[in-house]
Amino acid sequence: MEKTGLVQSLKVPQIVFMGLAWMTPMIYFTVYGVAFESADGQMSAAYIAAFLAIFFTAYSYSKMVKAYPVSGSAYTYTKNSINRKAGFLVGWALLIDYVFSPIIAILTFGIFMNTEFPSIPIFVWIIIMNVVLAVVNILGIKSAARISGISVLFQIGFILLFCILVAKDILTGGTEANSIFSLAPFLGEASSMSVIFSGAALICFCFLGFDAVTTMAEETVDAGKTIPKAIFLIILIAAVLYISISYLTQVAYPSFSFTNPNNAAYSLVQMIGGNLLSSLFIMVLMVATFTQGLSSMTSVTRFLYALGRESILPKKLFTSIHPKYKTPVANIIFVAVISLSAIFINLDSAVLFVSFGALTAFIFVNLSVIAHFYIKQKKRSAKETFLYLIFPLVGACFIGWLLTLLDPNTLKIGIAWIVIGFVYLFIKTKWSNAKAQKFTIRTGKQIHPEKSM
Repeated sequence: MEKTGLVQSLKVPQIVFMGLAWMTPMIYFTVYGVAFESADGQMSAAYIAAFLAIFFTAYSYSKMVKAYPVSGSAYTYTKNSINRKAGFLVGWALLIDYVFSPIIAILTFGIFMNTEFPSIPIFVWIIIMNVVLAVVNILGIKSAARISGISVLFQIGFILLFCILVAKDILTGGTEANSIFSLAPFLGEASSMSVIFSGAALICFCFLGFDAVTTMAEETVDAGKTIPKAIFLIILIAAVLYISISYLTQVAYPSFSFTNPNNAAYSLVQMIGGNLLSSLFIMVLMVATFTQGLSSMTSVTRFLYALGRESILPKKLFTSIHPKYKTPVANIIFVAVISLSAIFINLDSAVLFVSFGALTAFIFVNLSVIAHFYIKQKKRSAKETFLYLIFPLVGACFIGWLLTLLDPNTLKIGIAWIVIGFVYLFIKTKWSNAKAQKFTIRTGKQIHPEKSM
């Protein structure tokens, strides 16, 4: 493996905490109202369906990170397993996913803080958040992992407290439920399956984050074993948390309703725990948003490092490592500058970019397993056919179907971004070929620019 300036220091617990911080378990409450409406209240069944959809892709990521334990994530897997042009397409799609993820966190943080302190404009909070995220990332990934771990513990602690209070209400007869045990949250009418899967399409985004940890492979001890373990732990922990909240609230408050989906979760929390729990809810949500920004900025700077090393982005700039902190400082500053666009962009637009990029990458990671193991390595026994053809193919089809359920405007924006990427690739290839031709004429030696693409 090529030597880099990145230091291998991360182990399973740190990777899990950073993945969960990127995922942000509190996102359950952020999307609660919209998800509730989309799934027609059948949240438990929808989260189980979403977990199964994500499980196939998580499996594919675990296989590919063993084959290629380097930074780059889906881009690296697709480039090496399928071809360079497909790799570029995935890398370009992922670029908007990773770049806009910290923007979403920074903007959300600004909105929450402005709600609590309306006299201070949102843009002030955005600038403060941006500077703090950049400084912590420059100081080193272990600092980021430590802070992420603390945030995740706060989030899980709040979710457990929430679940305990709901369970207590059920057991003491303070709810509509006769018993804490019920199959009703998991069983819907046959005609409601389409509604459940519609909800699952939206809920899948609550699991995004497990994939981002693959960008930290070169800073992970024994990445081929550590990252796969962390991936499955991340999605399993998230699934248990999400399904537990859904189950208990469905059992306790089957007739719960709201008028505004944007603050439905706040209404639910206030109904269960009053002003004290709702104040704690806001505080934990703000901390969670901060660390989600921290983890996503860490991921995007490592992804830019990988693209720079492959010369898709300017190599000299994006592969530089600070001699003291051993972090890609130029990348961090670059992302921090772009993240200032949170001052001007709206949240919906940023989410559209992230959704398209993530699902596009997921499809190609599943296809990469087939290309690498089944086609190239010819692993075609009955067991291997199931593991390296059928399983990832189901994952690719499932994610592809979810991609078609996105808003038409999302698809238009995503396709436009891909077209821009191919124009960039065409110009870059032409420039590289012209440079190679001049070199050959001057020296009589040939160089092959396509190897750097």
